[in-house]
Amino acid sequence: MAARISDVKIDVNAASSPSNSPGADKGVEVGNSTLDQRDGLVPDQYLFTDEGRISYITYGVPLYQAAMKGDVEEVGRIIGQNQQALRQSVTEGMETVLHIAALGKQVQLVGKLVEWIKAQGLKVALRLRNRDGNTALSFAAISGIVPLAELMVNEDQSLPKIRNNARVTPLHLAALLGHRDMVKYLYEHTDDDLTDAERHGIFIICIRTGLYDVAFDMQNKEPSLATKRGSYQETALHVLAQKPLLFSVNENQLGIYSRIISRSGMNHDSLKLDQALQLVKSLWEKVLQQTHERMWSLVEHPTVLMLDAAEAGNVEFLVQLINLYPDLIWRVNGQKQSIFHYAILYRHESIFSLIQEIGSIKDLIATYEDDNNNNMLHLAARLPPQDRLKIVSGAALQMQRELLWFQEVERLVQPSCREQRNNEHFTPWELFMEQHKGLMKEGEEWMKKTAESSLMVPTLIATVAFASIFTVPGGSKDNSGEPNFLRRMSFLVFVTSDATALFSALASILMFLSILTSRYKEHDFIKRLPFMLMIGLATFFMSIGSVIVAFSATVFIIYYHGHLWVPAAIAILGSVPIALFASLNLPLFIDVWNSTYGSRSLFHPRNKLFKQPYHITSP
Repeated sequence: MAARISDVKIDVNAASSPSNSPGADKGVEVGNSTLDQRDGLVPDQYLFTDEGRISYITYGVPLYQAAMKGDVEEVGRIIGQNQQALRQSVTEGMETVLHIAALGKQVQLVGKLVEWIKAQGLKVALRLRNRDGNTALSFAAISGIVPLAELMVNEDQSLPKIRNNARVTPLHLAALLGHRDMVKYLYEHTDDDLTDAERHGIFIICIRTGLYDVAFDMQNKEPSLATKRGSYQETALHVLAQKPLLFSVNENQLGIYSRIISRSGMNHDSLKLDQALQLVKSLWEKVLQQTHERMWSLVEHPTVLMLDAAEAGNVEFLVQLINLYPDLIWRVNGQKQSIFHYAILYRHESIFSLIQEIGSIKDLIATYEDDNNNNMLHLAARLPPQDRLKIVSGAALQMQRELLWFQEVERLVQPSCREQRNNEHFTPWELFMEQHKGLMKEGEEWMKKTAESSLMVPTLIATVAFASIFTVPGGSKDNSGEPNFLRRMSFLVFVTSDATALFSALASILMFLSILTSRYKEHDFIKRLPFMLMIGLATFFMSIGSVIVAFSATVFIIYYHGHLWVPAAIAILGSVPIALFASLNLPLFIDVWNSTYGSRSLFHPRNKLFKQPYHITSP
């Protein structure tokens, strides 16, 4: 029943407060410390003593339940019968009724409780802390409901400055949970009381939780935040570099449903991106205004800023930095690896495509070799991390994407690089084959299983469709052998759909058999195998639809003089398997199509660099 802020992984300890209730002279043990109730900040724990157990059951539990539901009348009735209830904890976690009402987001009830506290002259009840040292305002901050905080802060301006056992303010808690409006409100009432370390910590938390506009306002007010380092020596730019500002997954990599969902949130994401880029530009300007030595220290320690961004696929971040300081293109790590080498290693085509926008610089960067004598093509030959490999579904399509990467980098490097051996005596292609033999085997098995599982139904359809053409519905005339219902439209529909079902089923069988008997050479995965799979799936779907139409037409022929609602109902029911097949297999078809034909634009330049002049704001 206890509502504990420790559930969100924050440890706290609190100071204490006086009480005239039973047990007021006793200290309350909390972790390794003791909270003394005579300090005026700890609730009365009478309900959890042996003598108070009956009272806890009588009115403590009903008070908790009423507070969670926001039942103002019931809470008022209980408090009217027991004036100490406002100062007593109603949970073993030492939460009061005000804590519970705030946690339950009950604005009306909190307003009434504040009124009753004020009327009884119990202002100290607003400051009572639970076992973790959190006031009711801390719970309001966690809820993100600004009116809750306003009700309490308007009555006691010191509440936002009270820290819990972990020395954390309500502002800190609101920032951790990403409550933008609450952070803005509490920052106005807490800023002057924050230490530099606390202010920087909240600034970094706002960045991590995506509150870029709040972080921007903070660093405008305190410019030194741009160059301060955190506990791991990271700057705000390092945090932003490791946190992609825009979903880096190309729409070609998304299924149809995922793409629709992605587009539905586009306006929100666009606004968030604009806020993030505004913050990046402002922070970067502050860094560029430092001395040359300090600037590079901020950029390259504790990690290289640009390479962090390249590893995370943070292309928008890199564009901002390079547009303001183009020399970053040349920067490499100790292994002589640039942002483009990292883009290859971590398979970020949006970053790698920037190399098409830097003119002949790309020819020089493409010659860089690391300490193991690996050139760019060797890096493309290596398997990427699993999370990057699996952005494409299915081992066959993953192999296809890997081959496309290798071909693209192969076009970039000098011909001599293609045969160059590294310190392990591998050429790029030999290394590719060594690294990808497991994936190629998985891709072969995936294609064969897909073909095998799809082969039986077209075979049955072809058999039925072939037999149906010789046993026409309604029979034939004895003399001429002409079908009895030859001149009916339903008969024409039957013949056409039956023939379509037969030929499409045969085409599907041929495609799936071709997949099963393929040689499975490396380059077959690029177009040949995906093309056969798409044709096989398309004709499979066509054969199912056609045979159902043929069956429905047969029913119309037979029931021509009967109740028309019978064939109509059967025709409608026939659409169910068609819809089911489409819903289950269309995503696979679209994925294969996008991966095969949508990837043509995978490495095309996006024209992001140097699109417009950038000016650094004067300090």
